[in-house]
Amino acid sequence: MRLASVFRPAHLPTRARGVLTCRSFAVQGRRCESTVTGTGKRKPDLGFVFDIDGVLLRSSQPLPGASKSLSLLVKEKIPFLFLTNGGGQTEHERIQRLNELLDLQLDVSRIVQSHTPFKELVRGIDRQEPLEGKTVLVVGGAGDKCRRVAHEYGFKNVVMPGDIFKSHPQIWPFSTAFNSYYDTITEPLPAPIDSDPTRSLKIDAILVFNDPRDWALDIQIITDILLSQKGIIGTYSEKNHNNDLPNKGFLQDDQPPLYFSNPDLIWAATYHQPRLGQGAFISALEGAWKALTGGAELKMTVIGKPHQYTYEYAEQRLLKQREAMTNMDSSEPLKAVYMIGDNPASDIQGANNYHSPYGSTWSSILVRSGVYAGGEPEHKPTTIVDGVEDGVNWGLNKSGWKMTEDIYSQDDADDTTWKSSRDVHANASESANITPEFRKSNMDAIE
Repeated sequence: MRLASVFRPAHLPTRARGVLTCRSFAVQGRRCESTVTGTGKRKPDLGFVFDIDGVLLRSSQPLPGASKSLSLLVKEKIPFLFLTNGGGQTEHERIQRLNELLDLQLDVSRIVQSHTPFKELVRGIDRQEPLEGKTVLVVGGAGDKCRRVAHEYGFKNVVMPGDIFKSHPQIWPFSTAFNSYYDTITEPLPAPIDSDPTRSLKIDAILVFNDPRDWALDIQIITDILLSQKGIIGTYSEKNHNNDLPNKGFLQDDQPPLYFSNPDLIWAATYHQPRLGQGAFISALEGAWKALTGGAELKMTVIGKPHQYTYEYAEQRLLKQREAMTNMDSSEPLKAVYMIGDNPASDIQGANNYHSPYGSTWSSILVRSGVYAGGEPEHKPTTIVDGVEDGVNWGLNKSGWKMTEDIYSQDDADDTTWKSSRDVHANASESANITPEFRKSNMDAIE
């Protein structure tokens, strides 16, 4: 597998400079996000990034201290966001569900899902022309939810594997068992699949938004496209198997780029053993590809935790968020960012390996409230704490952040002291229960 080294929007400078508009909410009984700009001398030079399940929620139930910790950061105008390898729905839907579960009212700018960076492909990135007016194959997710997400991002011509199957059932006859499912979610193709290449449907990019549901159909259609001439379905490139060309001639005929949003091999479901995720689909596709091509390389771009670009994208969002809240120039870097997660193989590895182009120092905070069950993890965090409240406290103390007065309401009057967190990293000596292959932060149960 070859991962693209850069996935940077062509229209953005190295340092983010945009301003996000924060909405004001006045919902009785909820802690609301304010749009009041900070006018004092207190300018936050730190930020927080949170995984969701196992950190803030467990099986759709808030974990202790989650709502309180986030409310404090809102009050202090300290930028933070949620970084999840989950997806399959719009960011508005995801943040709305989070607000309901945590009794908050946070802006959609707070959420980065695995496929959120795909928005940048609409306008184009380095080595990738804008896809706004192109035809893209969107793969994965329940029903046609990912089609709706893609349209919201700005992709105008979206095709899903089910659309191709319903138009030409012979392309994968075994999916006829799922006719009733596809009848409810498919749309007509924008162009026919024709023996004449000048008339046939052409795919300009393949985007795997979420875990595929019909693996065999999806693998068949993706390989058909990657073996085609210029992404035209129904064709077969004459360059394939040409040993005089690089990669035995495969992927040398202007085939479309292939993007994945989540490398996680397995994920924690309600079943007592982990289930296969998008990373397993990648492995299955690679296996079929190597068998078909005699071992040719399958070129792809994979984002999501723990990859560099996903963390860089998150940091850009933090800088824009701080600018919107405080009027600080987004070109002024954060000194410290604290990643709070429960999975050493994604949250912690990603934060540890991330090289900030803005000069920020990232610390990884591993919580015991999720999939981590003790011991010495392969990817060692900066510190290990019991839960999210301890993690936020640890970061605030490390950065020397002084609290403003009246942080809590009268309901919290008997608990206004932000208790000192204990660094338990030195005591983490038990056997680790997380294997290196466990590449999924615990199931994002708010989907």
